[in-house]
Formats: sequence, C-alpha cells, structure tokens
Amino acid sequence: MPTHDVAFHRPLIAPEAQLAARCTLESGWLTTGPECARFEVEFGEWVGAEHAVAVSSCTAGLELSVRALHLDRGAKVLVPDITFCGAAEAITHAGLTPVLVDVDPVTGMVTPETCAEAAQGCSGASAMMALHFAGYPAPVAELADAAGVPLTHVVEDAAHGLGTWVGDQQVGSISQATVFSFYATKNLPIGEGGMVTTDDPELADWVRRARLHGMSKDSWKRYLPGGSWRYTVEEAGLKANLSDLQAAIGRAQLNHLDTWQLRRAELAALYNERLRDVPGLELPPVPTDGLHAWHLYVVRIHADFGPSRDEVADRLSDAGIGVSVHFIPLHIMPWFKTNAVAPTSLHGAELVFTQTLSLPMYPSLTNEDVDAVCDALLHCRVAS
Repeated sequence: MPTHDVAFHRPLIAPEAQLAARCTLESGWLTTGPECARFEVEFGEWVGAEHAVAVSSCTAGLELSVRALHLDRGAKVLVPDITFCGAAEAITHAGLTPVLVDVDPVTGMVTPETCAEAAQGCSGASAMMALHFAGYPAPVAELADAAGVPLTHVVEDAAHGLGTWVGDQQVGSISQATVFSFYATKNLPIGEGGMVTTDDPELADWVRRARLHGMSKDSWKRYLPGGSWRYTVEEAGLKANLSDLQAAIGRAQLNHLDTWQLRRAELAALYNERLRDVPGLELPPVPTDGLHAWHLYVVRIHADFGPSRDEVADRLSDAGIGVSVHFIPLHIMPWFKTNAVAPTSLHGAELVFTQTLSLPMYPSLTNEDVDAVCDALLHCRVAS
C-alpha cells in the first residue's frame, strides 16, 4: 500500500487567534477576566443560549452541571455506554451513580427504547446525560420522556455537538444545561476548555460561582478599581475556570466557525461520494430532521468487508493514515464494572466497539487527503 501523511487530526489556529493570545499575554491579565466575559456573551449568541459560563474543560462543565441539579447523593443518572469515560466520571465525582444505557449500533447513540429499559432496570433515574455522538442530533426531549426524566434534569454532552441542530433547535438551549468542549480536536479548537450554556439564570449563576471554589467573587471582580477583597463561600466548588488567554483564542476562532462547519459538511459529502456502495462498509447516518455537526466521520466495518476493524485500523496506520475508535464501552472498564449500574445486555454498544472506525475529519483536510484515505481504505479490502 502506498504511504501517505494524513493525520487523524490537525488543529487549525487562525492567525487572529495567535495575535489575540499575544495581546492577552501583553495585557497583564491572564486568568478569568474581561476576555472570558466577552467570549461567554459571543458564544451564547452563537448557540442561541441566554447564558454561557466558560469552564476549564467539558468534563468539569458536566460535573458542575449535574451538581447544579442538587440531586440526592447516589441518585441515578442515565449515561450512554458509548461515550468518553470522563463524562461518566463527572457523574461519579458529583457523588451520583451512572446508569449505563445501550446504543443503536447505526447511530452509536441511545434510543427511547434503551433509555426506557435502563430507567426501568434501575427502578427510576433522577437525571440523564444525553450525548450528540459524532455531531449527530440526539432527540433529547424524546429520550427524556421515554426515560421518565424531566428536561429540567437533562444535561447535554455536546463535546461533539457544536453546530448540531435537533429539528429546528440548535444544540445549546434545549435542556437544562448543555456542555461544549474546546479540546484540540473539537470543532472550535482552543487546546483545552469548555462552556456551559443554559436559559436558567440561577443555574448559570451557580456554575459561575462553583467553577472557582464556590467563591462569591472571582479575581476580576475583586481586583477591579473599587473592588473589595472580601468574599464568602456558601457551597464547595471546583477549580474549573477558563483563562483569558484561552478565551481570547476562542473568540478569534469563533469568527471562523461558520466557515469551518461548512467545510466539514463538504468533507462528509466527499467521503460519502467515494465510499458509497462499498460492500461491507456502512457510512455514517445523515439525519432527516436537524443538522449533523460532523465532528467525526465514523464508518462501520462489517464482516463482508474482509479484514476486521482492527486489521483495517492497523493497515491504515501503517500507510500513514491516522484513525481512531470512538469509544471503548464503559461497561468493560474495571472502574465502571463496580461503580456503575448496567443492564444485562449491551449488545448495541459491543457492536459499535468492534465495528466502528473514525476517519480523519477537520477543516484543513484537503480533497486530496480524502482521496488518499479512501484509496487506502479500499486497498485494505482488495488486499484481504
């Protein structure tokens, strides 16, 4: 097989973002301050949310959001079995119990049926964490209704969901709280960081205090002219604030997000054109109602493709094509075997884990890169 140089991901940092970082470094104010406040306003406007609170990571935002529900200790929270481990760990760190929910192997996401089954199996769930896997829209209200969980007790994990629409609603203000990621591989790459969005002013105020130890005033407010050093703590929080340096980068990156999202859709269309009708290869589903954010492009490798998913991944890697697998099911990890509730069967999750492969997907990917990935993937089949 010919060798290539196509990374699984290359973060794209706009020149304006690099300049914004330098200006912030020269400003004398690096931690949470005016840049962070402006970023929150601009991001909230982009997703259509009344309130946005910047945090250190999506994982921290998820923990703060489920803690903001003020559930009884040990209360059960539904979470997909196919998700990043940090999402479920946020539930356990909040003193709550993850209840693993099986997924549809086609979408990789929970369904109303699996949510209802999981809720019944644990004798009722108090809350739910809904994931927009790969950028595909999760029918949040329908899932919550099936599980018997009110929308006021739903937290959306939108680490993949920036730019996703569920029907005519943009992800960001559908449920009680939505949490986004700015990790290096995400649709809005900063390197690290996250954002909690909500239309509930009380939840936003609580998260804003809790992200900085639960203090009544952050450094910016205390050190402004006329500010006071006095503060109080009424409830324990985390050290989970975003710095002005990160926020300055994020603000500049946000100006390019619309263009980057269009490019992701173009890349998905290119992949679909090259890979459709390949025996044994199932392409990612396209929603009939809503909008896919195309954070990931995930294919399924079936038995009649020839080589197994693992063999394909190894061959592509050897050929210089970066790939990944999203995700290892939680139920096979030792920590969650003893710290989560799981149904007796998680067949959909097990199929997803053995069959799916994430191909390169990012705005700076060229058409020639897509051709190289597709040629290498087809060569795997021929070579088998």
